[in-house]
Amino acid sequence: MIDLHRILEKMIAKGASDLHLRAGAPPVLRIDGQLGALDSPPLGKEDMEEIAARLVPAELQESFGQTHEADFSFGVSGLARFRANFYYQRGTIAGAIRCIPLMIPEIEDLNLPPVVSELAMKPRGLVLVTGTVGSGKSTTLASMINLINRKVERNIITIEDPVEFLHRNQRSIISQREVGQDTADYLAALKYILRQDPDVILIGEIRDQATMTVALMAADTGHLVLSTLHTMDAAQTVNRIISFYPPHQHEEVRYLLAASLRAVVSMRLLPRADGRGRVPAIEVMINTETIRECLQHPEKTSQIRDVIADGVGQYGMQTFDQSLMSIYRRNLVTLEEALHHSTTPTEFELRLRGIHATSDSSWSAFEHESSAPAEGDRRDASDADTLSTEGRLGSVRKQRQEPPARSA
Repeated sequence: MIDLHRILEKMIAKGASDLHLRAGAPPVLRIDGQLGALDSPPLGKEDMEEIAARLVPAELQESFGQTHEADFSFGVSGLARFRANFYYQRGTIAGAIRCIPLMIPEIEDLNLPPVVSELAMKPRGLVLVTGTVGSGKSTTLASMINLINRKVERNIITIEDPVEFLHRNQRSIISQREVGQDTADYLAALKYILRQDPDVILIGEIRDQATMTVALMAADTGHLVLSTLHTMDAAQTVNRIISFYPPHQHEEVRYLLAASLRAVVSMRLLPRADGRGRVPAIEVMINTETIRECLQHPEKTSQIRDVIADGVGQYGMQTFDQSLMSIYRRNLVTLEEALHHSTTPTEFELRLRGIHATSDSSWSAFEHESSAPAEGDRRDASDADTLSTEGRLGSVRKQRQEPPARSA
């Protein structure tokens, strides 16, 4: 008999985010974004059938046998909760299991900007957390819900597929509804949700036009709506929302989005320079008057990134490149990783070298994160830093086989 509990214990002990199981290979862990096999014998076909029989809920066993797909969550007492997807590959069962910690982390512990806490406390509007799979969207939303729960009296209703983090009533009351168990699907749950007197609505993921429409309407009628999209940044998020609708509705949707959207928080996880875990780079777009114009008018949507960059001091906005500059200057990530994840690598290089067209105060908070040198040493330290940066940039360009950046 396969000792699944022992495998899950190893997963937790090693700090892995995901566990991959399939016949013909040993269990594989994803640690800080990297895959590595456990030192154990390969799993057999019978092992996978036994694991599926133990983990897949009874109410899903029949449909799993027919559709060969099962999405669910489960808990192991004293260990953690897990989100699982079981499927078939090459005629045999396989599974992917993600760890969900029992304790919900605080927003501050996730290295998120303070504005995220402010967004959680807003009374109304749509807040979207976006990013690729495994970028921290669910954990961020759970931390926001936890903050609301601790701070204010609200009726919070979540619709999740499946339920991941478990919330207990504190100052708020929370109902967590799981798709497939507590409701048929997202749309069925959302059809009646406004009759359940919610203050805060969490939608696990917006997948289609119908779900997007309900989210916008709920936000427009005075509710705080939190949800996720699989998009890379704020501008792409806007375009994705518009693409849910036919062309003749685009103008109407743009105006509804401009009225209802509160913010977009986009996330990318980078490996830490010291090799101990990962750190997020965060883009934050707040729906200011200028952003509202960009949302309403298609020809201005491309200006969103520049507006975000200029909204740092007054609104707490930041672009990915500004966030990357901050965590790089704090020695949290390497130059290679910062450039790899940068939206505009060439501009990022120029800024590191101190070359930019004009004095830009919106970047100053991100470019001077390191402790300042003493007055008498300031020039020498600055020169040394410039030389060091030049050397590292040259090394990175050599690795990437790119030409040096041109002077402005």
